[in-house]
Amino acid sequence: MEINSNTPIWLDRSHPNFLRWEKSRKLSIERGRFVRSIIEQNNKIENFTIIDLGSGEGGTTKVFARDNFVLSIDLSLIRLQRQNSSDIKFSRINGDVANLPVKDRFADLIIVQDVIEHLTDRNSFYKEIIRVLKPDGIVYLSTPNKLSFINLISDPHFGLPFISILKRRTIKKYFLKYFRKNDYYRNDIAQLLSLKELITLFAKDFCFELNTKLAVEELFNGSKGIVWSDIHLKLISFCRVTGIDRIIKKIANNKSGILNKFITPTFYFIFRKKSN
Repeated sequence: MEINSNTPIWLDRSHPNFLRWEKSRKLSIERGRFVRSIIEQNNKIENFTIIDLGSGEGGTTKVFARDNFVLSIDLSLIRLQRQNSSDIKFSRINGDVANLPVKDRFADLIIVQDVIEHLTDRNSFYKEIIRVLKPDGIVYLSTPNKLSFINLISDPHFGLPFISILKRRTIKKYFLKYFRKNDYYRNDIAQLLSLKELITLFAKDFCFELNTKLAVEELFNGSKGIVWSDIHLKLISFCRVTGIDRIIKKIANNKSGILNKFITPTFYFIFRKKSN
């Protein structure tokens, strides 16, 4: 694709993150399959009304759209236009998560995949989730862990140390301003959350389940839909060669303890709406 002034930065081949973003785009279907494997541990997803919120390349939308009605919502019109729906039918809407263009109690399932860290108004997002979700609905949410020592070594968005614990304002002021000037005026620079922050945000209206154990098993079984950055792929390879993967599989758990607070690099949540 030819790059011009109207082309988004994530399609700019000269950007330092281009290869990382391109890998993610190419793996969108695999990522969608992984999302479905997590949700379907305890939920049969068929004939659901689903919102894929911040749907990106549309891979997850396509995985679910074969046997469900899926509404693909993204703030980027270009991303929506790139979602080829010729073989699978789904609906696309260019919309904002703080003002979803759907009626109350619309969705059985809302998928929020690597989106919440980019939002500037999480409270409005949360209110919309509550409004559009059915009384017995569920939310799938994945997001990088702010306090993971793995992310402290290499931030998932920039591949640099210590960025993960900084606020968006600080990242822009002390990092982007000097080293990534093309990103400086973006409003969606990632500001990661901790396990405590996420649980606190959803605690009033939802029960939660972490899915770290399944994610670890899938990771070392070769699932391509979990990580794609070079440093993380090398780390996985090292764990396999040295046998550390067997130890990690053994200690992995879904509890909100030290492991998931400070080691787990990405959270995979299922939030279930509490009954009144």
